[in-house]
Amino acid sequence: MSDERRNQLGDFLRSRRERLSPAVAGLPPGRRRRTPGLRREEVAERAGIGVDWYIRLEQGRAVSPSTTTIDALARALHLGKIEHAHLRALAHNAGRRAFHRETVPEALHRMVRHLAQPAYVTGRRWDVLAWNQAADDIFAFSRLPEADRNTLICILTKPATRRLFGTGWSQEARRMVAQFRATHDLWADDPAFVDLLARLRRGCPEFAGWWKAHDIGGVAAGRKLLKHPKKGMLRLEHASFQSNDDPALKLVIYTPA
Repeated sequence: MSDERRNQLGDFLRSRRERLSPAVAGLPPGRRRRTPGLRREEVAERAGIGVDWYIRLEQGRAVSPSTTTIDALARALHLGKIEHAHLRALAHNAGRRAFHRETVPEALHRMVRHLAQPAYVTGRRWDVLAWNQAADDIFAFSRLPEADRNTLICILTKPATRRLFGTGWSQEARRMVAQFRATHDLWADDPAFVDLLARLRRGCPEFAGWWKAHDIGGVAAGRKLLKHPKKGMLRLEHASFQSNDDPALKLVIYTPA
């Protein structure tokens, strides 16, 4: 496990420990606590591991937790299914190559272009790699420099996209940050992800607080209400599909809600 991966694992454990109340954890009320959440020794005891060893985990030091230990920590911290899976991925995912911007197969490119409904393809870093005219009419990907064709950069740093989402911008932006965090933590030391994170910090005042929360979100279908300057109010449903050609590629399709 790389140093940065260990740091992300430690930060994730700490964030979940601090947000878990003693009452929810089934602990009796005790003396006044100076910090929110559980103490490290309480988490260690509930997981059946040594306090010093748990502290090393939170500090991002070189330890290798077993699957049994990770599962015990997930139970001790009352993690949900998505958070539990993320903790496992942080602890046990094998090494990977440096990130390279993906290439969309021509067959997938043609299919997207011929879809009547808005559709686009994103990569692992959420770069927008292909889109059709219907999607461009809404999100104006073709007007952006290639380096800016990224769904996170668009929604977090572009005033036009913020206006497009209107009053629902904050909720949608935070949801996307939580979804992206699950991928970022596995690639946190890669220069491409480091650069993206720096851009988001510079371009969005709200981003730092959302990032510190270390929320982890799963990818799911949903609805969006957009206020388009020419098309008016758009009520859309969206769903995403993983490509068999390259699991890093995700096809997103919108339909009228």
